[in-house]
This record gives sequence, C-alpha cells and structure tokens, in this order.
Amino acid sequence: MPLVLTWLSTASFGKITLWPDAERACPLTEAQGPERDIGTLEPDTGRVALGQTPQLLGREDAVDITPLLQPGGKILLVVADGLGGMADAVHDTELEQADTPHLDRLAAEGVTGLATPVLPGITPGSGPGHLALFGYDPLQHELGRGVLSATGVEFDLRPGDVAARGNLATFDDDGNVADRRAGRIDDAKAEPLVARLDEGVRIDGVEVFFRHEASHRVLLVVRGEGLDPRVSDTDPEIEGRPPKAPEALDPAARHTAEVVAEVERQVRELLAGEPAHGLLLRGFDTLQHLPSFTDRYGLHAATVAIYPMYRGVAHLVGMDLLPRPDDLDGQVAAMADHWDDYDYFFLHHKYTDEAGHDGDRPRKVAEIERLDAAMPAIRDLAPDVLVVTGDHATPTQLHAHSWHPVPVLMWGPHVGRDHVDRFGERACLQGGLGQRPTREFMPLALAAAGRLRKYGA
Repeated sequence: MPLVLTWLSTASFGKITLWPDAERACPLTEAQGPERDIGTLEPDTGRVALGQTPQLLGREDAVDITPLLQPGGKILLVVADGLGGMADAVHDTELEQADTPHLDRLAAEGVTGLATPVLPGITPGSGPGHLALFGYDPLQHELGRGVLSATGVEFDLRPGDVAARGNLATFDDDGNVADRRAGRIDDAKAEPLVARLDEGVRIDGVEVFFRHEASHRVLLVVRGEGLDPRVSDTDPEIEGRPPKAPEALDPAARHTAEVVAEVERQVRELLAGEPAHGLLLRGFDTLQHLPSFTDRYGLHAATVAIYPMYRGVAHLVGMDLLPRPDDLDGQVAAMADHWDDYDYFFLHHKYTDEAGHDGDRPRKVAEIERLDAAMPAIRDLAPDVLVVTGDHATPTQLHAHSWHPVPVLMWGPHVGRDHVDRFGERACLQGGLGQRPTREFMPLALAAAGRLRKYGA
C-alpha cells in the first residue's frame, strides 16, 4: 500500500503518494498543476529519495528581501553536523545527555527552537541541510554530492563534467558490502590508492579523474561528449548487500551509466588485495549556478570548515574559503584573525555526525562536549548574532541521517529571551522560536543583527 501525504495551504492543495517500490516514482498532484514525479521511497531504508521538484507544495523560493537589506552587525553560524538525535525508552538524545554548561547558558540568555531542514518526515542529505541553513530552499536548489565534493577540493569542474562522491569500501567474499567506509581508512593510506585510480582508470573517449577528499571519501569526475548526470547511485547505503548497478534514469544517461560501470570494474581490478578494494558512488551531478549569498543578504561571508564537502557548499554560494584549520581551536583562531574582514562566518564541526553514523553514542556525546568547551572563545568574539544548530539529525540508534527536527539556539543582544534554560531537543520544543523550516532562521538572524529595515509605511 502506498503512503499518501496531503497538504492544504493558501498556495496549493494536493497530495504526494509514496509508493513502497523503488521502481515507481512518487507522483505529486496539485490542483493548480499537472501530476509530476518527485522521487522514490526506498523500501530497504525507508528514505524518500527526492527527484526533480521545481515547485513542491506550490512553494516559491525564499521571498526577495533585498529591498529591506541594510548594513548591520555580524552573524556567526556554528553547525554541529548531525547534531540532532532521537530520545527513546532507554536514552535521552546525545545532546540532552551531554554536559554542556556553555551552550545551556547561551540558551538561557537567548531564544531556542527546532528546525526542519526540508519537510516533515523527509530525511535530508548534508547538501540540502546546509543550503537551508544559508536561507536557500533546498527543494528549489538541488545539488548532487559530487558537485559539492568537487568544489570542496577545488577541482576545476567544467560545464558538462559529471561528478560523483565516492566511498572507498570493502566487500566480502560474496561481493556484499562489508564496510561502506573501509574502516574509516586514514588519509595516509587512502591517498596512494586514490592516486593509483587517477593514474590507472582509462576509458576510450572519456577523461576520468579521481581526487582524495578525506579519509574514505573520494571524488570521481568523468569528462567527455554526451555525458549526463541522471545515473542512479551505486551505494546501497547499507552493509551486507551488494553494490547497486548504475542505471540510467533517463535514456540520455545510458552512455554515462555504462562509463560508471566500467569505472567501478577497473577500480576493483586496480585495488584487488588492498584493505579498501571497492568504490561506492552517489550524488551524480553537473556544475550548477546558485544565487549569490552576498546578493541575497548583503553579507560578505567566510567559512572555516575543515572537511572539503562543506567548504564546497559554502564556496558554491559565494563564501570565501579561509585557510583550512586543523582543529576546532584553529577554526576559532582563524575567525579571530579575520574578524574585521567579514560580516558573516560559518563554522562547521563534522565529528558529531561521524559518531552518529558509527552508532557511537559516547563519542557523539564527547564531540558535543568538545564543541561546548569552545563556546567561551566563540562568544568572546562578540558576534551580534550567534546561531548554534545542526544541518540534520544523525541519531546513534539509526547509524544514519534522520527526519527528526534539529535544535537551534540564537543568542545576541537583540534576539530576545524565552523560558528555556537548557540546549536540548525537548527543551527547544518549548522555545520562543518555535518549530519552523530551517531556511526561515536566516531572515531572523538578519533582523536580530539589525540588517532588515521595516517593511511598509
């Protein structure tokens, strides 16, 4: 039986039917428009894989607020990747379990709420989660993970290139995925393997490029005539299953799917006998234009992210990339060094998400506490608005991203206060910011920084 979601708003009325069959598209029907495909419900994982969604739920992109923009204060966004969790009969969330005196103080002195990155019930990837944090509608601006990886490692992606994010992986004797991340292989071991692939994979009429991103993460780019990114992922996103065959999602992508299959075959040959001897691919895409962050918000912005993919998504919207620090202390120091040069800073902390994917509750708690320990130094920078949140939830019980809302705190002299005195999911449910789409927090931050004029007479 299909799962049917309905909505009623001033903009549209209709329904989404999610068929529990990965071969069937999820039709979207609106009273104001024709039926269209929006994606698939994956029966193995229960995740909805969104396809092309030009106007899901009748939504337009973010309202144009540029006429209201004015100079104002500094905004600092701190993102703990995968921060959100899930309480159950045994556990509080990891954030609730953590000892976070500094975050709790910020919550008590500011306002809190919960953020929904895409739509209720929809599990976001990291790209959509971050675009929403930057105030973009992730349903209007879809980016494949490959493009984010390419931008993050500063690969010169050309129009027509097809990029994909890859995982170095290990397979068992039956060809099933034994470890999707090859034991989180370290950089020193992974880099020579990726260099071997970049040198060794050869296909007539197609240029093939490999670049190491970090740990098990790899960028694949194919360049040639007639390539199309509409190819299905080969990563089953679950262990104990064989990799998926790349399939053309449109007749125009048949050649590309054949190229991807040949790339994966050659990878297995070149890495035979290595601890990481396979490749799982996802997020095929080509270079796209995104509206400029500066044009939208009048902000000169910079990122101090460490991981390439997050530097990539920031760079795609036009943020400057500060020199890549080695750790959290280095990130804070980099912001201090450039504090007078920018109006907006984006600090990204990856390791909460890694622990969530590994199902390692003590480590996720420890990473949250490590971020908390850095908050006094971050607060001492004296931003006019400080926002602390995550791009999505990664509960350790699920070992994966989830649809659960993400806690948000906003602190500064003009953000106001609520009655919440702890930073945690259930506390934030009572917060003054309410529960709202993630992209709506950007104009709230602008307003609290004095960057929006009054609307109307």
